[in-house]
Amino acid sequence: MAITDVARQPDIGYTPDHDKYLARVQRHLKSGTLDKTLPPGFPSELRSDLVWDNTDVADRFDWTYELSTADLREIEKALEHFKSLGKPLGYVSQETFPLPDLHSRLRQFSHEIHHAYGFKVIRGLPVESHTREDIFIIYAGIASHIAPIRGRQDNQYDGKPADVVLNHIKDLSKTHDANKIGAPAYTTDKQVFHTDSGDVIALLSLEEAASGGESKLSSSWRVYNELARTRPDLIRTLAEPWPAENFGDKTTPYVSRPLLHYQAPTATAPERLIIQYARRTFTGFQGLPRSTDIPPITEAQAEALDTLHFLAEKYAVSLDFKKGDVQFANNLSIFHARDGFTNTEDKQRHLVRLWLRDPENAWETPAVLAGRWDKVYKDVREERQVFPLEPYIRSASLGAGGESK
Repeated sequence: MAITDVARQPDIGYTPDHDKYLARVQRHLKSGTLDKTLPPGFPSELRSDLVWDNTDVADRFDWTYELSTADLREIEKALEHFKSLGKPLGYVSQETFPLPDLHSRLRQFSHEIHHAYGFKVIRGLPVESHTREDIFIIYAGIASHIAPIRGRQDNQYDGKPADVVLNHIKDLSKTHDANKIGAPAYTTDKQVFHTDSGDVIALLSLEEAASGGESKLSSSWRVYNELARTRPDLIRTLAEPWPAENFGDKTTPYVSRPLLHYQAPTATAPERLIIQYARRTFTGFQGLPRSTDIPPITEAQAEALDTLHFLAEKYAVSLDFKKGDVQFANNLSIFHARDGFTNTEDKQRHLVRLWLRDPENAWETPAVLAGRWDKVYKDVREERQVFPLEPYIRSASLGAGGESK
């Protein structure tokens, strides 16, 4: 009887193991079969302000804008105006949250996020002097002037269909069974470098951890240049289809798509390089282990995953992310991560996230990502938008036996 080899998942977990990574690299290098050419049409080097690292970006770019007294007065006036309308939070917009003086500066920030260095921090939202609902109005209002379209992060809330546009990033391991937590966002664990869905990620800090939890950003364009110079075979690997798990989707348990997308320059747009992935969709995490019923990733893909993380970590900047800060990042050109952290009764790290899009500055969405982007942005209606005031585990991060609100 013939023995058939069954493809198995490589020895790789959500948390990168540096020793295993180095051993895998050495095995591949010794094989002598690595392709030394880039995929056709891919550049040997990207040249842009979007290429930066921790040795130079602080000298080139001041990424923090501290709200002035005049800014804060204007924000308070906009809050009063919105509340006078008696509308739900889904109706927060540039028109209902007017910022006539601050608007032009926020539009400049959108340009920087899309076309310059890819990120910006606004410092000083008055989180301690406002109710949570009012601070969410302020947060959404300011964000609407940078990127006016809010994306869907969950399609149900409290057992009913809804466009949930705000998500809490907070440790829930003390109140939820570990088997119900399928994403590190709801733990104190380190989050490795990854991207979310959508164009722009906004994170507001409601509270800092007692220790740790440093927020980190890294240029995927800088990582690409390093790979193009030293390991073009991994560029080829990243540009080939990967089996990405769709946690909880019984009809389509996984999709095959590349992690890396290159768009050549046109008459109307410069070249674009997009790396879009979440490591847990290839390794699983805690309450959502990777299914054995879907194709495993390859050894080359396992090496590429670790290489993305360790190069991103090598070139990353750490943001001095304080309570009341809002971090905006171009999800198409930047990886983000956070260190593990420790909470106390008085200090519990708590962020709230928006997924945003600015039609004026938006990059073209690669065709293979169009369905994923539609799940975020298509048909999100003002009257269906939900801003949960308290943390919960969203459906896509819910382990077996869990039930979303």
